[in-house]
Amino acid sequence: MKIFIDTNVIIDLLAKRKPFYQESLKLFSLADSKQIEIKISALSLVNTHYILSDVMKLKNTRPIIGKFKVLVESFALNDKILELALNDPKFKDFEDGIQYYTALESQVNSIITRNLKDFKNSKIPVMSPKEFLAKRISER
Repeated sequence: MKIFIDTNVIIDLLAKRKPFYQESLKLFSLADSKQIEIKISALSLVNTHYILSDVMKLKNTRPIIGKFKVLVESFALNDKILELALNDPKFKDFEDGIQYYTALESQVNSIITRNLKDFKNSKIPVMSPKEFLAKRISER
């Protein structure tokens, strides 16, 4: 199973944000044990670095992101994704459009985010980390 993770879930894990940390930890543990494949936008790494280092004043951000990077496959931001995100009126937030079109390009089964409303027009199923984990348990 291939899933696309939005930036907010990455930050939940790396910043250990409560009350979301445990769910994100379980999600990324599934990738660490090769039970799922996690795809992200390269833009998420840039945004995560900025938030962790500048906003949260977290030291050693680059090594933290470097260790995290082994769990995921990042997809490059390209002209096609930029054009689609710029020209899609359903996405008021440009960054959400980039995330969505990167998810489409990476051919995932679902998008995992805590901002479900931002992806209400998605052609791909969208779930919160909690919903995704509950669905996995119920499918076993």
